[in-house]
Amino acid sequence: MPDEPRPTVRGRRLGSELRRLRESAGKSTEDAATVLKCSRAKISRIETGVSGIRRLDLGILLDLYGIMGPKDRDALEALARDSKKRGWWHDYGDTVPPAYADFLGLEGDARYVRTWQPLVLPGLLQTEDYARALLEANPAAVRPERIDQLVKIRMERKEVLSKPDPARFWAIIWEPALRCAVGGKDVRRAQLEHLTQAAQLPNVTLQVVPLDVGATAGACGAFVMFGFTDSPAPGVVFLETLTSSHYLEQEAELDGYGLVFEYLRSSALNPTQSLDMISAIAAEP
Repeated sequence: MPDEPRPTVRGRRLGSELRRLRESAGKSTEDAATVLKCSRAKISRIETGVSGIRRLDLGILLDLYGIMGPKDRDALEALARDSKKRGWWHDYGDTVPPAYADFLGLEGDARYVRTWQPLVLPGLLQTEDYARALLEANPAAVRPERIDQLVKIRMERKEVLSKPDPARFWAIIWEPALRCAVGGKDVRRAQLEHLTQAAQLPNVTLQVVPLDVGATAGACGAFVMFGFTDSPAPGVVFLETLTSSHYLEQEAELDGYGLVFEYLRSSALNPTQSLDMISAIAAEP
């Protein structure tokens, strides 16, 4: 028996949203199966992203769930239509493992990206030399022959900040990430200067939590929150460990990370003060 196809990021997002809408409407999988004249197993496959859904069937489900707003329906139809599209990263073959492909898909679709980074600078704000030094420092996770391609991928990711309808990016960084001389002092200085330039973009907000704040709400470690609607509320939270990646989508988990981000934002320097600190560190001998 052949294996089920691996769900795409967009397919999982669509399925997750359909499941949320069904549950909010108080409908069962049997109710959904009845209106589509299919099995409950098919509804389950749609909601897990394994199976796609026709536009007609999507419309029937949205009617059942009471979703009548044209904007909401159009957004879900677009997600269904694009669920099988290949991302630009597929051209890199197996250099991009499935977990990283998921991350790139979420990042490319997001309208809001908010991140807390206590130890390294955010990938979307890294220079080529800084990114290369980070990758070279982790030979257990990155094969040396793939570093050039991975650096190129990291540079291509930056397009989400400069495309015609760019993502709104908000990064909160702990002071140690600024002071760590990744790649040496010259690389760090160039990287910090790049940060100040990137922060001039109208869709980029950068804040620093100084060391003298003491304990922070971000002691849990780095995370990235992706929002896909006109609200910055996260739809997915990304966590990365040395050997794996995790995506959180439960409402309680998303609310928790959103609250942590707000605590970090309130304890950080404001954007102007943050840039002053970055420039001061860059000027240190």
